[in-house]
Amino acid sequence: MLTGSTTTENRQPVSAVQRIERGLLEEIGAGELAPGQRLDEAGLASRFGASRTPVREALSRLTAQGVLVQGEKRGVFVAEYSREQLSQMFEAMHEIEAACARIVAQRLDFLSRSEIEAAQADCVKAAEAGDRTAYLRANEAFHQAIYKATGNPYMAEIASEFRQRTGPFRAKKFASREDLLSSAQSHQALLDSIFSKDAAAASKSMRDHMAVSFLETLKAN
Repeated sequence: MLTGSTTTENRQPVSAVQRIERGLLEEIGAGELAPGQRLDEAGLASRFGASRTPVREALSRLTAQGVLVQGEKRGVFVAEYSREQLSQMFEAMHEIEAACARIVAQRLDFLSRSEIEAAQADCVKAAEAGDRTAYLRANEAFHQAIYKATGNPYMAEIASEFRQRTGPFRAKKFASREDLLSSAQSHQALLDSIFSKDAAAASKSMRDHMAVSFLETLKAN
C-alpha cells in the first residue's frame, strides 16, 4: 500500500540519482563529455561522492532518454550521431527555439529579462577571458533562461533535451577566443529582437542564430 510519507532513507538515494543525472546532463550539454566517451561507474561514484547504485540508476535514466547509449561490450557511452541525425536534430531545434523566442517576446517580464541579461553578461565575461569551459556553461544557462521565460515547462523540457543531446557536437565549434566573442556578440542581436517584443522578429532572429550554429557545428565535426 502506497502512502504519502517517505522516509529519509528512501529520499536520499533519489536525491543522489537526481544530483548525478543533472550533473552529467550539464557536462554533456556543455561539451565536457565528448561523443563516444565511456562513463566509468566507479569513477563517477568517486567524483559525485556516491555509491554505485545511484550512479547506475542515473546512467540508466540517461540511456532511456537517448543521451547515453549502452555499448556492445560492457559500458555506457555518450551518444554519437551521424551527420544526417545531427541535421535532423538541428532542424527540430530550429523550430522549437524559434517558438520559444516568439513566446518570450510576447510574455517577457522584468524578472525573466533580468535573468536572461545576467546569463548574457556571464557569456560576455567568459568570452572576453577566453575561458572556453566557463563560456560553454554560460551559453547553456543563456538558452535555458530563454526557455524558462516562455513560462511553459513542457517547451522548456523539449528544448533542453535537444541542447543536451547536441551539446558535445556544438562545443567543438568553440576553438578560439574569437569564436567565443563572436558567439556572445550574436546573442546581443538575438536579445535586441526578443526585447523589442516583436514576436515575428524574435522568431526570425532565433532561426538565423540557430542556422549559423548548425553550419559551424557541422564544420567542426
